[in-house]
Amino acid sequence: MATIFTKIIRGEIPCYKIAENEMHIAFLDINPVAEGHTLVVPKKEVDYLFDLPDPLLSSTMLFAKKVALALDKALKPDRTGVVLDGREVPHAHVHLVPIYSDSQSVSLGKKIEISRERMQEIAKIVSAEVEL
Repeated sequence: MATIFTKIIRGEIPCYKIAENEMHIAFLDINPVAEGHTLVVPKKEVDYLFDLPDPLLSSTMLFAKKVALALDKALKPDRTGVVLDGREVPHAHVHLVPIYSDSQSVSLGKKIEISRERMQEIAKIVSAEVEL
């Protein structure tokens, strides 16, 4: 059975898309821990990040870097953190979490509320900064 990420990749479920190429997609997490919390997902459905073939793992991290730099430019956090948890959805992915202050938690269990309109705005301004 296809994961929710595969359904997003296929266009069966909508998302707040940030960037996409032939091998990856990046979109805002609908359960964010910070404004701009983004998921970077390889299109190949593999459960565990470290089971990805080396070239795909490398390209996933390089794609994540481009998205993180766009988050930095568009949203101006202190920096963008990386979380590699991978237990929520059985499809390899990288969490990019903008960090706006030293006291900010980046725990994936500390969700925040963001309006649909703000999510659309964030996706628009960040996607405009991505350099693929």
